[in-house]
This record gives sequence, structure tokens and C-alpha cells, in this order.
Amino acid sequence: MNDPVEVILKQWGRERPDLDASPMAVIGRLARVVKRFDERLSRSFGEHGLDSASFDVLAALRRSGAPFVLSPKDLSGGSMVTTSATAQRLNKLESEGLVSRAPSVVDGRMKHVQLTDRGKEIIDDALSTHLQTEHALLQNLDVTERQVLAALLAKLDQEPESDAA
Repeated sequence: MNDPVEVILKQWGRERPDLDASPMAVIGRLARVVKRFDERLSRSFGEHGLDSASFDVLAALRRSGAPFVLSPKDLSGGSMVTTSATAQRLNKLESEGLVSRAPSVVDGRMKHVQLTDRGKEIIDDALSTHLQTEHALLQNLDVTERQVLAALLAKLDQEPESDAA
């Protein structure tokens, strides 16, 4: 198998032997895997008329439990996007009948977002397909390898002590 990242590492080793290019072995492969996985997951979402952003919103509502209601702020915080981006997503989902918005019973100035019955059906179907796709993407790893990789990625996901290079 021709490993493009290995080729890049050898080239840098030849051209700049004074530099340690070893982080590229991890970062380069992560970037390639993320790109390939994103493309495959996008196709999976598309089978249900969704994109990844719509899936994220519907999934957040669904996993919140009955009655499947969250504030736009909670939706925005859970998906790490701006409130304006969340508002655009919600407008699209509401126009498709997948969510509804209603004033909060606690504070009438606030609106809450609720998953509709149709939205619940779609996210339940999409989730099944999504998980099948994720299992297929990870089929080259056994259970132990998946656990180790998940733990290592969680460690990488922690905020660094400093941004010093």
C-alpha cells in the first residue's frame, strides 16, 4: 500500500533533516481520515434528506428525552456553533416540519424548540443508518483498539496547558 503520509515524511526527512516532522504522521492521517469519514457520513445523512448540521440539531433534541424540547441556547452550546447559525438551522428545520418553536412557559420572551413527530421519525431512522455507517467505518479496528483510540483521541481533545510551540 502506498501511504501518502509516509511519502511526505520521507520527503521532509530528506529535505529538512534538521526538523522533526513526526507530528505529521498523526495530524496528516487524522486529517485524511476525518475527510473520508465526513464524506461517508454526509452521504448517510443525505439518505434521509439531512446534512450534518440538521442531524446534529435533531439528534440533540432526540437525546434530550421526552418531551424533546431545548432552548436555542442549549442547542447552540451543544453543537458549538453560533446562535445565528443555529437560528438558520432551526428556520430550515421548522420550514420542513421537523421542529416547532413555541414561547417558553417560564419566560414568554424565550422560545423553545421541540422535535415534531415527523422530526422524531426522521432522526430515529437517520440515527440507525448513521450508526451502521460508523460501525462500517471502524470495521478495521477490534473492540479493544476502538477503546484505545477513543481514549487517545479524548486525551488529544483536552485543552493544552499552553499554546507554546
